[in-house]
Amino acid sequence: MSHILVENLKKTFLVSERNSGLLGSIKGLVQRKAKEVHALKGISFSIQQGELVGYIGPNGAGKSTTIKILSGILVPSSGKCVINNRIPWENRVQHVRHIGVVFGQRTQLWWDLPVIESFDLLRDIYRVPQVQYEKMRDEMIEILDLASFLSTPVRQLSLGQRMRCDFAAAMLHQPEILFLDEPTIGLDAVSKLAVRKLIKTVNKTHNVTTILTTHDMDDIEALCDRIIIIGGGEILCDGSLTQLRSQVSSRRYLKIDLKVDTNNNLSNPFQFDSPEINIISQAGRTITLSFDPTKISAASLINQVTSQREIEDLFVENPPIEEIIAELYAKSGAKLGDI
Repeated sequence: MSHILVENLKKTFLVSERNSGLLGSIKGLVQRKAKEVHALKGISFSIQQGELVGYIGPNGAGKSTTIKILSGILVPSSGKCVINNRIPWENRVQHVRHIGVVFGQRTQLWWDLPVIESFDLLRDIYRVPQVQYEKMRDEMIEILDLASFLSTPVRQLSLGQRMRCDFAAAMLHQPEILFLDEPTIGLDAVSKLAVRKLIKTVNKTHNVTTILTTHDMDDIEALCDRIIIIGGGEILCDGSLTQLRSQVSSRRYLKIDLKVDTNNNLSNPFQFDSPEINIISQAGRTITLSFDPTKISAASLINQVTSQREIEDLFVENPPIEEIIAELYAKSGAKLGDI
């Protein structure tokens, strides 16, 4: 049975409208206008226990609305949502005992208290047994290297330190599901690596079902085995990154560094008979070719390249995931939502 089951979930908001200016304000007091905004248009998916799923889309696509329904904050207009035999908005008190939430722009810690005191308060709120609490607290402190600032008030922490503490706070009651909304936003490279390490460790060691929403595609590629893409309140794609790439485009890139040699003509470096091979960029002696491996193999292309010029280095890579997602939206013709 699915750990999270969503079937034909819809959410519609009424948004007030009025004309600008003083006259518009007066008319708005007498006769209010409102329009319906369909944030979710019947989405369906299921997630098994222990999966780490990237839930991505542009601003206004419906990501936050979905997460708020899954966490019990919002009630959908229609449809079905069952999480481990619980309906989130109907069994909210019981539901929140089993979920952890990390928002990149908000904190669940007390601003003027030392970090360790916030942890202790959360233990009381969730009524975590002392032995269980201390075991998880100490594990999080070690993984996230929090020991040096546990006595520091939260308001004096750097963004990276605060985010690492928020992760620890979300795990103190050992949730079975973790919702992560932009968890690495604004973090430096070191803090991002620490957060990614924690997400992987918690997912594998504690079998925590994890849903990650982010605009950082490096996080998606580093962490997620499965990606759900939403746009305009509709699911556009659900599968692995490999499946997503094959659905949109099979092309690959060959990046070449030419040797510094007077015999290498950089203005017209290669001649290819196949229309499937294109030079898409050139910066000095670094040239990027685009090709379709279903029509010409990488080995054949490399042979053609090395037969024409002296090469210092080369490698084959997939198109960036940002390009793949942009193409997916273009092909689907999906309109972005308003919520």
